[in-house]
Amino acid sequence: MEIRSRKTGILPWLDEHFEGIFMISGLLSIILFITWQVIYRYIVTKFVARAGAAVWTEEISRYIFIWISYLALSVAIRKRSSIRVDIIYDHLPKRAQQISWIIVETLFLCLTATIAWFGWAQIERLLDFPQYTTALRLPYLVPYLILPFGFGLMCLRLLQSLFKQVRLCGPLDTISGLCITGLIVAPCFLLDYIEPLVALFGYFVLLCVIGVPIAISLGLSTLATIISAETLPMEYMAQISFTAIDSFPIMAIPFFIAAGVFMGAGGLSRRLLTLADELVGGLHGGIGLATVVTCMFFGAISGSGPATVAAIGALTIPAMTERGYDKYFAAALVAAAGCVGVMIPPSNPFVVYGISAQVSIGDLFMSGIVPGIMTGLVLMGYCYFYARKRGWSGAARKRTAATLGQAAWDAKWALMVPVIVLGGIYGGIMTPTEAAAIAAFYGMIVGLFLYREMGVRRFCAACVESCETSSIIIVLMAMATLFGNIMTIEDVPGTIARGILGLTTSKIIVLLLINVLLLIVGTFMEALAAIVILTPILLPVVTGVGVTPLHFGVIIVVNLAIGFITPPVGVNLFVASGVARARLERISGMALPMIALMLLVLLICTYLPQVPLCIVGHH
Repeated sequence: MEIRSRKTGILPWLDEHFEGIFMISGLLSIILFITWQVIYRYIVTKFVARAGAAVWTEEISRYIFIWISYLALSVAIRKRSSIRVDIIYDHLPKRAQQISWIIVETLFLCLTATIAWFGWAQIERLLDFPQYTTALRLPYLVPYLILPFGFGLMCLRLLQSLFKQVRLCGPLDTISGLCITGLIVAPCFLLDYIEPLVALFGYFVLLCVIGVPIAISLGLSTLATIISAETLPMEYMAQISFTAIDSFPIMAIPFFIAAGVFMGAGGLSRRLLTLADELVGGLHGGIGLATVVTCMFFGAISGSGPATVAAIGALTIPAMTERGYDKYFAAALVAAAGCVGVMIPPSNPFVVYGISAQVSIGDLFMSGIVPGIMTGLVLMGYCYFYARKRGWSGAARKRTAATLGQAAWDAKWALMVPVIVLGGIYGGIMTPTEAAAIAAFYGMIVGLFLYREMGVRRFCAACVESCETSSIIIVLMAMATLFGNIMTIEDVPGTIARGILGLTTSKIIVLLLINVLLLIVGTFMEALAAIVILTPILLPVVTGVGVTPLHFGVIIVVNLAIGFITPPVGVNLFVASGVARARLERISGMALPMIALMLLVLLICTYLPQVPLCIVGHH
């Protein structure tokens, strides 16, 4: 009873839920604003003669999006959710792991405090010289307040986390952690000058190795370069933290994530599995085949590999095990099939690549359909022959046109999502961001009112989850912009392109080398992080040998999709291992033949561009 009494009261509740209030209301409002924007354009303007363009909806949505992204990052800090390289961390003794968190969170605090400080300086300038937004004539002061407020709140959350970590570690380990942190930052202040590229890449590699989240490693290595080489003014850090994500296309990411979460929470996965079982469940390896088909369906809603594995694996892995399937095979199959989720549109990696390379996201989506279907088919083929070899027959029940029709009817609301997204984008009706918002709105309506499996509490949790997941991606893109700008100043992409093309101008060899590089990077770096870092470096190389940016988008995403099931950082493998409660090494071994088949698909997509680009119509 004493514990309960300490946690009651408005202040502790607010401490736990402060960001959540803004995230739920913010995400809901921007979904509704962009949905209204589409409705207004195609319905209201038809009936109201004097109706003007609803330009204010896009403007206010962008600013709310920036606010909720950085507020959500505070929640991610509290939960220690991040994209990081854990190769060394996982092999450290427990005591060293605890000390490493002191180092990571102290360094993170340095970055957030810097941006908060210079963010306030930006506010002071806007007070002295007021500027106003284009549509709503809002003072720029209002959206820019997120810099001191949001990053200040992150500082508070980091201090709270550090305080807990200090109590856990004790004084001696805390001092050890702070001393190591001091040694890391000392060169920036003790040396008069460090070569920009040495500082940039040296600090980035060092910080990633010690377990600092990749987004924060990008920001800190940029900060270290600015301090030690005076490449750019310090104020630049805060300015770019705002302008880098003040972009309408980037907003597609939280919308697609929200659509997947809403539909998953609303009972979608189960209905899709029932439909898939009706289609292929009677064959050898029937439930395995149904699993792959369901992952393809769900991937066309969530746009995320790990989300697909979590949603579908929770249903199919226990069911496969019950029917006599090897648990490790079941987990490996779900993990591999989840990779299709980032190829079949909508796809978050394609959105990120499209923004990074300035390529049409609609064209990228259409280019991902064929590789996604090919990957699904080769996995189904392997599952069928492996099941025949092991004697795993399909479920012996009567399947008729009537039962198939009933399953399709039950799943009809789910099946409409890809139609809305792709039809809207490629029909020229909506932008990818608008299509994503409509999909999220649709998913919300289906979950709350049609399937009625998502209550208000689960809806609020889904909003927070969507914001938190997307915030990690958004801050990664902001910090990658900072990192990329210094690379551009130092002409890194041009130097690398000239270096590779100086060795060989053979298109076949260049593409082979890049594929090998991407496959290696995919084994230890998360896909989205790899895209934002490598796209500006590799794009000049491939365009130099005649590869279009669109075709390269397919190559990089299919490559990095394979990275989802290659250890040590195979995110899908980790999720499948957790769902199946099975050892990662055993699942990885089972996944090797599937990886080989996916490499075959990759080679076809690399050297026969007409295959993935056949729907788009140009290559």
